Amino acid sequence: MDLSAYRALWRTKGVASLLASAVIARLPVIATMVPVSFLAKDAAGNFGWAGVVAGAYSVGTAIGGPIWSRLADRWGGKWVVIWTGMGWSVAMTVLALLPVEMYRAMPVASAIAGALVSPVTSTMRAAWPRLVQGSRLRAVYALDATAQEVLFAIGPMLGAVMVSFASPRAGVLAAAAVGAVSIWWFGLQQQPVMKHDENAVRLTAPQLLWHRHRLPLILAFGLCVTSFASVSLGVVAFADEQGNRLIAGVLESVWAIGSLAGGLIVGALPGRRNSYVWRRTMLVAVGMLTCVFATWSTVSLAVALLLAGCVLAPTVGALYERLGALTPDSVRTEVFGWMVSGAMVGGAVGSSVAGLVVEAFGVPYVFLMAAGLGLLAALSLLHVPPHRPADDIVTDEAVALA
Repeated sequence: MDLSAYRALWRTKGVASLLASAVIARLPVIATMVPVSFLAKDAAGNFGWAGVVAGAYSVGTAIGGPIWSRLADRWGGKWVVIWTGMGWSVAMTVLALLPVEMYRAMPVASAIAGALVSPVTSTMRAAWPRLVQGSRLRAVYALDATAQEVLFAIGPMLGAVMVSFASPRAGVLAAAAVGAVSIWWFGLQQQPVMKHDENAVRLTAPQLLWHRHRLPLILAFGLCVTSFASVSLGVVAFADEQGNRLIAGVLESVWAIGSLAGGLIVGALPGRRNSYVWRRTMLVAVGMLTCVFATWSTVSLAVALLLAGCVLAPTVGALYERLGALTPDSVRTEVFGWMVSGAMVGGAVGSSVAGLVVEAFGVPYVFLMAAGLGLLAALSLLHVPPHRPADDIVTDEAVALA
């Protein structure tokens, strides 16, 4: 294992500040969904309404994400990020302060908040190829995917802590306040808009998406997120069957630890062979299939999830790297915006379908469904060109000579 790639990253101007600000900016957005769910449940008296409010938020995000990302490509990310961040904070504040008797307006406020989610993720991932190249680019995408796993492990927990020790309304208001400050800080880290060839034809959304490599990558990412969302619900259902809901949090943490370890290790590997993203995605499917046969005890499922998690961040990081490498710089933020939208749709579909599978067939079949989705993702990526070590060597040498 070679840690020189990580050392080179921290020495590269702008990398540490961009990654740190992006992590902090995304944290309140992720943390807020637990308080919002309880806020909706307390207002309407049932979790079904919480699902409606969360679904409206997902729809808003799926619609707004590509729009803001396209504007960031055209005008630069700084003010698009900052103004949408302020808008999101205001919308979440309105949602938190709605009187209980106006709970029917919550899906509208939630959808507006979702549509105003700042394009932090897409602008950050589009910026990496401008800051680093060669082996460092592969490492930073792996680090990015690993940081995302940490966020999804910590964010909901922080939201739950606010609900437990204060109230759902206080949790939403705190997330809105922290989000306004942290997203502003991230916006200030954005580089000035890059000047592109004025004579070049800007790709339309259909031209950008209907591509023999980009479309499979976005589709595969959506399928992977659908798989991950179904596993999360399967873990909750397993804990409920065991009569101890605390088990769900433990298993989710074990899964995240596996992903964290896998991402850090793979990012430090020298990468001497061609790396086909479909192979990594196939390993995700194999990991989910292992969980099918491990639901007979909590310990066995924890071990299976730990092993399955080891390939999550490396696979997601490879998807990021391939999509960024196969997209022109002038539309790179937008394509990552579409990727985020695919993830939102996948997450909503995965949770909904997994619930039906649990009720109809049982917990093991949720993991079987997740494995099938991973297999479909791998098959869709068969014709995506691999990452080649020679590309890193040439780029690293060019950087050294510069």
